[in-house]
Amino acid sequence: MTNEQLLAEIREANLTYLMLAQSLIRQDRAEALFRLGLTEEAASLIEMLSPAQVMKVAQGNMLLCRFRVDDDLIWGLLTNHKTSRAGSEASSRLHASILMAGQLAESA
Repeated sequence: MTNEQLLAEIREANLTYLMLAQSLIRQDRAEALFRLGLTEEAASLIEMLSPAQVMKVAQGNMLLCRFRVDDDLIWGLLTNHKTSRAGSEASSRLHASILMAGQLAESA
């Protein structure tokens, strides 16, 4: 993948993310804050962006969204690398969601 292709992919991801974020925020703000890991201030800014502003922001060369998972425990729960029981996938994902929600609450 060339550098230009990589930048094009970043721009496309940014546009998709901003459009998804606006849609979620407008449908259910509380759920959007939880699912996207946004603060109230960030959600308000994203919600107020005009289509032209969305396009302008998306054209940057930095990825706007980021992984919230920076913990080995959460990665283990999401990938089920540390569980041996087949029925534990749903409970592992639930546990990971609870831990991520706790991290979001601590940072607010």
